[in-house]
Amino acid sequence: MSVTITPSRLSGTVTPPPSKSQAHRLLIAAALAEGESVISNVAFSQDIQATLDCLDNLGAEFVREGSAVTVRGMGANPMSPLRRMAYPRLDCGESGSTLRFLIPVALAVRAGGIFTGRGRLMERPQGPYFDLFDEKGIFHESKDGALTITGMLTPGTYRLPGDVSSQFVTGLLYALPLLEGDSEIVLASPLESRGYVDMTVEALGQFGVRVEARPGGWHIPGGQLYQPRSLTVEGDWSQAAFWYAAQALGNPVTVAGMNQRSTQGDREILDWVRMVKNEPMAGGVTIPIWGTATEKERLPNPSGGCAVSIGVSQNPDLVPPLAAMGALMAGMLRIENAARLRMKESDRLASVTAVLSALGADVKEGPDFLEIRGKERLAGGVKVDSYNDHRIAMMAAIAATRCEKPVTITGAQCVAKSYPDVWEEYERLGGRVRRDP
Repeated sequence: MSVTITPSRLSGTVTPPPSKSQAHRLLIAAALAEGESVISNVAFSQDIQATLDCLDNLGAEFVREGSAVTVRGMGANPMSPLRRMAYPRLDCGESGSTLRFLIPVALAVRAGGIFTGRGRLMERPQGPYFDLFDEKGIFHESKDGALTITGMLTPGTYRLPGDVSSQFVTGLLYALPLLEGDSEIVLASPLESRGYVDMTVEALGQFGVRVEARPGGWHIPGGQLYQPRSLTVEGDWSQAAFWYAAQALGNPVTVAGMNQRSTQGDREILDWVRMVKNEPMAGGVTIPIWGTATEKERLPNPSGGCAVSIGVSQNPDLVPPLAAMGALMAGMLRIENAARLRMKESDRLASVTAVLSALGADVKEGPDFLEIRGKERLAGGVKVDSYNDHRIAMMAAIAATRCEKPVTITGAQCVAKSYPDVWEEYERLGGRVRRDP
């Protein structure tokens, strides 16, 4: 499907969808529990459906009623008979979270599984797991688009690099409490996307599982049981970021329903937008720059306006909305520490550059950075590819509000991965959208 957006101003109040990141975590914990849990306010995006399908194949049961899910947990524990059942086949769709979270879980409760996926998913690196599995005698094989993993997790020390993806840490944090003995996760380098691990630890605690933070890692007591709970998924700051970006670009959009004390790391978009708009931040500080930068991080910008460098290692999913803001604000924005974006649903450094440049933005791409010099408006009048990446499609739609001519986005159905009704919301806010098969 293609959508053609005729530039117009967005206005009104929007409530972003429930957090995909939190829903993954609550549903996995509920599936591992003994007894029945209810998880409310779930948005059934393609990624969440992939997690539900995989957990069903691992032994949990789900009953949906509206946006609520009743979860009958598999009651996983060291003596579970599920550990002796045949290896399940787990289709993770295009969800990196589903794949990386459930690899250790499948080992803990079913002694492994056969993982498949679509798009670029099975190309995304799993090296940190493979290194651990080689060390611990767990079999793994990638062949014909499927990843087969068989063996048993054993209590002990698990060493992981922290600068690859926090998803590897999360997967182990879910599985290791189920083992008979205590375990340790030790980070070999500083952790990136720490906010996502904070979400995981919070979710584990809500289901009665203890994880003890230690310098450079975590201590995980073994022999624990997940307890059933009834919980509600909060709003998604990763998706809200696009509406905040629209707000920063002059669209009077009010974002409602967000937990201002959320552990979601992408809540930082609030600070970035306030800086762009030169509004007071915490402590009454007002500075006309973007991001949390020191004086020495400011970049020379002869054309005037502000210039700043922002490291995004902790918030990689904010790069598309941040780039849209940078393309249409006075000054220059440098996005750094962004190499991991090359292994998302698309190579996001390349796709952000291609789409914004086609719209008329001034973007320079480096190995792990983007430099964007802002303009008052973009030309538009082009057809751009979504690269089958939901965040790229939404970035283009937000940037289109400040284009001179209509913008056509191909492959626009990819938003179903995380925000299925975003085009309806865009129209409700006054956006002019034409859909074509």
